Amino acid sequence: MRTLFEERGEEIAAVILEPVCGNMGCVPPAEGYLEGLREITQRYGTVLIFDEVMTGFRLARGGAQERYGVVPDMTCLGKIIGGGLPVGAFGGKREIMEQVAPSGPIYQAGTLSGNPLAMTAGLATLRATSEPGFYERLEELGERWRRGMQEVAGEGDVPFTINQVGSMASIFFTGGAVTNFDSAARSDTKAFKDFFWHMLRCGIYLAPSQYEAGFISSAHSEEDFEKTFEAAREWFVKASAEAGRS
Repeated sequence: MRTLFEERGEEIAAVILEPVCGNMGCVPPAEGYLEGLREITQRYGTVLIFDEVMTGFRLARGGAQERYGVVPDMTCLGKIIGGGLPVGAFGGKREIMEQVAPSGPIYQAGTLSGNPLAMTAGLATLRATSEPGFYERLEELGERWRRGMQEVAGEGDVPFTINQVGSMASIFFTGGAVTNFDSAARSDTKAFKDFFWHMLRCGIYLAPSQYEAGFISSAHSEEDFEKTFEAAREWFVKASAEAGRS
């Protein structure tokens, strides 16, 4: 990014990214990366946009930008702000938002803008997340998921790693750290497919793609976790035994 901006920085209007990637699985930013982007974009007057559709209200009440202490110029949010109902929002610094009608010349509207059902669900979600200890509990649940999955995976010898940031997590069937798309793409997707179908038969529904992040909910119970870990343990033990026979 530094090289690109040195070459063409004056031409770049905006940079948009997921502060924690979710569309190749959960992949957190390298230390200093978001801070570096903020410094570069400020220097060139480029608008920095965080796509917090997955991370907003999930990694913290203020999203990834609160968690990492990096404030973008604009933010995009999705259905999490409506408790899962179809709703989206964008916001940003005053000088940008004043360009949007009715204050400014940029027209933005939609058939479902301000939909009463979605707004009611959104208000309920905001009230729930403002309860004392809500995010501390969510953080504990994310850690519980990571530790539990690591423990059961350790009972087999299938290459496995897990990334977790708060209540956002992904399992990868690959050895070594997953820090970018290249390392995520080394995952054994056939193993994931087999794992997915095994878990589904056990009553555990996971995202059906190796490259989709998973999310822990405040509604998940210890019973839910134990059922999930036991089903995963069965698969890891079985898969290791079959690999040994082959």
